Amino acid sequence: MGLTYAVLRLTNLFTKQQVQVKALVDTGATFMCVTEEIALQLGFDTDEVSRQTVTLADGHQRKVPKIAPIEIGFENRSYVTEAVVLGDEPLLGVIPLEAMDLVVDPRRQELVVNPQHPNYPVALAK
Repeated sequence: MGLTYAVLRLTNLFTKQQVQVKALVDTGATFMCVTEEIALQLGFDTDEVSRQTVTLADGHQRKVPKIAPIEIGFENRSYVTEAVVLGDEPLLGVIPLEAMDLVVDPRRQELVVNPQHPNYPVALAK
């Protein structure tokens, strides 16, 4: 099994600045993660935003900038959330994946809209 990437539209909901990114779909990550460069392109000053303590894959904890509100768009889905500023490539974690009702097709290495709900997202409430 290889890596899965998806093209996403990220929008700063305050300024309406938008950027298109190729993000790694990471089912082991929790949040949307963006690079410092993407945060700046969206118009955020990462010195003036709140911070979030995150645990990295190696177990270390870091306090990183958190930008909000942003809208993540993929195909006919969108989700308003926050993103942590971390790393050298954008990551799409499980919270936005679940909220937008997206699934990873590991055979084709693609992110797709849930075929059981092609017209609108359905989220589990239990």
